[in-house]
Amino acid sequence: MIRVVLLDDEELVRHGIAMILEARDGIEVVAQDTDGRNIVELVQKHRPDVVVTDIRMPHVDGLEVTRRVRALPDPPAVVVLTTFGLDEYVYAALESGAAGFLLKDTPPRDLAQGVEVVARGDAILAPAITKRMLTAFASGAGSQQPEARAQLEQLTDREREVALEVSTGAGNAEIARTLHMSESTVKVHISRIISKLALENRTQIAILVHRAGLG
Repeated sequence: MIRVVLLDDEELVRHGIAMILEARDGIEVVAQDTDGRNIVELVQKHRPDVVVTDIRMPHVDGLEVTRRVRALPDPPAVVVLTTFGLDEYVYAALESGAAGFLLKDTPPRDLAQGVEVVARGDAILAPAITKRMLTAFASGAGSQQPEARAQLEQLTDREREVALEVSTGAGNAEIARTLHMSESTVKVHISRIISKLALENRTQIAILVHRAGLG
């Protein structure tokens, strides 16, 4: 069972999202709140696998929620769910350690699948956001490219291969098929990459690869 904590200041929206998620076998919304003031206590009490949070909320917003959650020991994954697809929110959320960024007009089935994806350690981005991000990285990667490439040089050849596959948005099973290794080996490589490069999650691996001009 995937345990979810849900944050949104609009009550009807929050309850609607909860209904969508709980309609999916294997997902349980264990706590809800109107903003992120109590997020640390909620995580410690309920031990969720995933935190789904809005961006714009009073008092403590989704970006600060992401930072607070990811600073905890053995933190849950964070999915940012919002009506605002503005690039600055996307970059800030991902840099803070979010594993997913979805828009509120995401179809219900895709929303539930997104929670499942991040719960198993993968990353998810709304397709429209992914396209804009890659365009932005392609046009602005020049100044950051040497530093990003130097970071990737810390990896073994096999780890770099895995990092390149991660940057395409491929999941662990797909990477395993492409590189002819087991899923468990893929997970080990991804964990080592994150540790070596002091990253938060696989989404930040993808960002680094694109900054290096290799994605």
